[in-house]
Amino acid sequence: MDISASLAALCACSGPSGREGETAEQAMDLLRPLVDQVWTDRFGNVVGLRRCGKPNAKRVVLDAHLDEVGLLITGAEEGFLRFRSVGGIDPRMLPNREVTILTQPPCFGLIAVLPPHVQKPGDSNKSLSLDQLRIDAGLTQEEGEALVGTFAVPRGSFQTHLNGVVSSKALDDRAGFVTLLRAAELLKDTPLDVDLYIMGSSREETNGGGALVGAFALQPHCFVAVDVTHARTPDGPKEGTFPAGKGTVIGIGPNIARWMSDRFIAKAREKDISWAPEVMTGHSGTNAWRVQTAREGIATAVLSLPLKYMHSPVETLDLADLEATARLLAAFVQDLAKEGGEFLAD
Repeated sequence: MDISASLAALCACSGPSGREGETAEQAMDLLRPLVDQVWTDRFGNVVGLRRCGKPNAKRVVLDAHLDEVGLLITGAEEGFLRFRSVGGIDPRMLPNREVTILTQPPCFGLIAVLPPHVQKPGDSNKSLSLDQLRIDAGLTQEEGEALVGTFAVPRGSFQTHLNGVVSSKALDDRAGFVTLLRAAELLKDTPLDVDLYIMGSSREETNGGGALVGAFALQPHCFVAVDVTHARTPDGPKEGTFPAGKGTVIGIGPNIARWMSDRFIAKAREKDISWAPEVMTGHSGTNAWRVQTAREGIATAVLSLPLKYMHSPVETLDLADLEATARLLAAFVQDLAKEGGEFLAD
């Protein structure tokens, strides 16, 4: 598969949390050649199944969320649109930002800001809160009021940088889903001893409900959340961040089953895959948190891709980290029932 092209196709879709339909359709198209069956459930999750052919096989779910952070229009003032955030958006990056308003067909808008010529002294040093910002789409007041309840997403085109680095909106977590696709491709000609489910889940950015509903229905024996973590930047802290291009990140903590993190670490060493540990003392900030307590309890793990500028239209990652994570997922799944022993018992 062409990883960059698959990423570009997914990231071009608009899919804020709770409105992932366009992204789900694209995800299904990319997933179909790699599995035996693909469907969507009533909560908007995309699920692909590759059967191993063994009766009563153990079930493994690899998950990445398809939704992105966005905006929801709440009103209009002289045609300018008020809005609130859907998921965690930093208001500092919104002024002068282009947005796509998800009407039918979608329309263009931009988040208005006063030019410096008419600002009051000191205004340029202040951050604006969400309730002070407005979207300008060239609308009348009547047209603006008609859009109350309509979603919007920041615009950000997919860009290829030097040395295998890419940037776009929505790499969190469509890069995770492409990692799952790549892992499935690596396993395509490899016999499995588990039934493998690939899930592109909905609504992670708001409540994590998609993964919870999906896991409840699929009843996996173990569940791996593939998401993003913070990559190191010159202005960021060194603790809790990870250098881009240096491999995958393995979560360790109470949200992660010990046998799963141990297996990931052992496979990384065995396959000479670069990795780093991420200590998660409580909430992992991923779908694994809620899935862990679904049904009678599900063994969960977290793998992460280092990502710069998270929740912005210029999220940036190194494709080498995506490839390393996919290779580790494939190694984890291969011979899992045989090597998992008591941990995969019913």
